Amino acid sequence: MTPREQAPALSVQLQHTAHLLDRVMQGESTTALLAGLPSSLRPGIQALLLSVLRHAALARAASTHLVQKPPARPVMALLQTTLALMNVEPKPYPDHTLVNQAIEAAKNHRSTRHAAGLINACLRRWLREADSMRQVLMADPTVRWNLPGWWIERLRADHGRERAQAIMQAYRHPAPMTLRVNARWGDAQKLMTLWEAEGIAARITDTHCIELSSPRPVSALPGFAQGWCSVQDWAAQLAAPLLMEPPTASGPDARWLDACAAPGGKTAHLLELGQAQVWAVDQDPKRVLRIEENLRRIQAQAQVKVADAARPHSWWDGKPFDAILLDAPCTASGIVRRHPDVPWLRRESDVAQLAAQQKQLLHALWPLLKPGGVLVYCTCSVFKAEGENQIQTFVQRHNQAQRLSAPGHLFPQSAQEPADLGQNEARDHDGFFYARLRKLG
Repeated sequence: MTPREQAPALSVQLQHTAHLLDRVMQGESTTALLAGLPSSLRPGIQALLLSVLRHAALARAASTHLVQKPPARPVMALLQTTLALMNVEPKPYPDHTLVNQAIEAAKNHRSTRHAAGLINACLRRWLREADSMRQVLMADPTVRWNLPGWWIERLRADHGRERAQAIMQAYRHPAPMTLRVNARWGDAQKLMTLWEAEGIAARITDTHCIELSSPRPVSALPGFAQGWCSVQDWAAQLAAPLLMEPPTASGPDARWLDACAAPGGKTAHLLELGQAQVWAVDQDPKRVLRIEENLRRIQAQAQVKVADAARPHSWWDGKPFDAILLDAPCTASGIVRRHPDVPWLRRESDVAQLAAQQKQLLHALWPLLKPGGVLVYCTCSVFKAEGENQIQTFVQRHNQAQRLSAPGHLFPQSAQEPADLGQNEARDHDGFFYARLRKLG
């Protein structure tokens, strides 16, 4: 790769970032959009786009104040992209560099060429009036917290104003790159010793959990290709141990199901920690390929099936499972730090729709569990409709369901914010919900 390919001009990156921002705001996923970029552009644009999305509400509000008549979408997207980057701390580029490169970006594309003067005028006005204008705009909670109003209201209704504010403050900070060490190979200290010799800065946060000081490609991590470690947030690493706690049966004849298993991180963790016949089911054929790739990398095997977990008659062999892990589809409201597009992709009505899907999965899978067996239900959500309320309702309607100890709602925690309100660990992690149910009988 040539130096020019490694570092495309900032104006080029701004134009691409603005285009992707516009598409995200039209409902497309950042993950999918970035995957479609050339490898030479992806790292720089990913960094810019995630920064822009973390300041999207302020940029949108500022552009509305600066422009009397809304211009075409490509123009507005470029203006908002630049405004957002001018409000990132620490600044990725000096303000005058961003202004000049934004004008260059506008001039170099036919959809924005006619508006280069408008963009120049708006950005320079922002530079003159930024302090006073920002103070006015930040009075709006949507702008202050970079979240839709309905999202803020739901957090406050679910958890109270103090807890909601702690969650929203954690959202501000990008999540770290965290890895799970394969227990079949060793523990975190063993891998840290290897990495320290390679000059990789990281810290141990649990027996098999390491947090990198700064993200890096997995290809640059010694041991990753050999299956010695996998990328997985600390909170997500709780699923497999929870499923395996007594009274879960294990051994060569035990049967465990990982429903909604893609991309396979939790399936792999189960196979690293325990001994059982593990089934992994997911209805997305492309994501099922990810399960198979992950299992090959750690040199483990499972019964992997492309199927809808909510329709067991299409894939189940009729033999009950000793344990079931249901990592249900959800709003992803617990992983906003990693995916800042999520609040702008979700609608308020999605919460009820996803809660209905979670309910359907619980009711469909419960009959597949042996008496005495254990089901772990989890979501990467902080909304009670997808967590505590969902499980309370299920237990009330199923007298065979006995709740066992489990973390319940885990709230996103940033090491850059104090661990308070009952979260006494210093770990940096996503938001999750966990419930563990035993089937009586």
